[in-house]
Amino acid sequence: MARKRFVIEMGMGIDQHGQEPTVAAARAVRNAIANNALPGIWEVAGLQHPNEMIVEVQVAVPYPEQVNADEVLAVLPFGQKTLTLEAGGMVVQGKAIADLADKNDEMLIAVAAVHVYVDVP
Repeated sequence: MARKRFVIEMGMGIDQHGQEPTVAAARAVRNAIANNALPGIWEVAGLQHPNEMIVEVQVAVPYPEQVNADEVLAVLPFGQKTLTLEAGGMVVQGKAIADLADKNDEMLIAVAAVHVYVDVP
């Protein structure tokens, strides 16, 4: 079997309040997959079940060491999933609102690339 790249999906996610990099990362992945359908997985690649897809996720986010990988990957409904985190994205100064449990004025922005591969003979 040879692994072939089927599609790359890109997205962005923001946590405006709460300063949670996991929230920003999960939103970036959700944004990447939100507006697509992959009928070619069955019609072209011949997979029998969507869990046969190999899904490699890259996320650049502030404070990557604080990200809960399981929560980010839970956004993906199917596939053999892996996550690579790297420092990146952006920190933008917003306004802390105590009623929203803000820790500081930071808004966290993450970017994601979701790579879908298939094994073909």
